[in-house]
Amino acid sequence: MGHDISGYNKAGKEIAYARFSMGNYNATILYSLLDANKYYAGVSGSGGSSTFSRQQIEKALNDYNQLFNNNNSPSEKDSLPWDQKQILNFILNCLATAQKEESVRVYFG
Repeated sequence: MGHDISGYNKAGKEIAYARFSMGNYNATILYSLLDANKYYAGVSGSGGSSTFSRQQIEKALNDYNQLFNNNNSPSEKDSLPWDQKQILNFILNCLATAQKEESVRVYFG
């Protein structure tokens, strides 16, 4: 069991992925940043998915930066703890797709 969270573009190609073990509290940070707590099922995701707008992903990035006092500099990104880095990469990858396509679909498994 664990949290496998994937982002997809409109063509259905996976563009982002984050993995958390079932006991890793950092999974709740990503759910919270995406305002997707209804997909959190304890030891894993609920198996549901949702479409997020560019604005929602931008808000998630802003909230991430406030939560971790991050300025998104490349040198700082490299020194982040693993889970912070994978959360940031997930959000940035989703944002890149949402900026091109206006939305991104996220699956919470």
